[in-house]
Amino acid sequence: MNEKKKTNSNANAEKQRRFRERQKAAGKKLVRGYVTPQAMECYEEISEKTGWSDSEVLSNALRVLYAAYRCGQIKLLNEWLKDHKR
Repeated sequence: MNEKKKTNSNANAEKQRRFRERQKAAGKKLVRGYVTPQAMECYEEISEKTGWSDSEVLSNALRVLYAAYRCGQIKLLNEWLKDHKR
């Protein structure tokens, strides 16, 4: 039984390693998940302009998204993002 756990752990580790390699090959970078180069540019711009840490960027992004949702403004937010090529 212990041998089976080791085999499953090794298989999972190998799958994760291959996934990370595919993401890197696709030009994506790991921040809190794999993001596209365009998303990374947006993240860096926000971080540079605000001076926020990674946690603050994530927290405030969630707050904006939740506020837009609660106010029924998701469509407006998406349109703004498209208009500004974000």
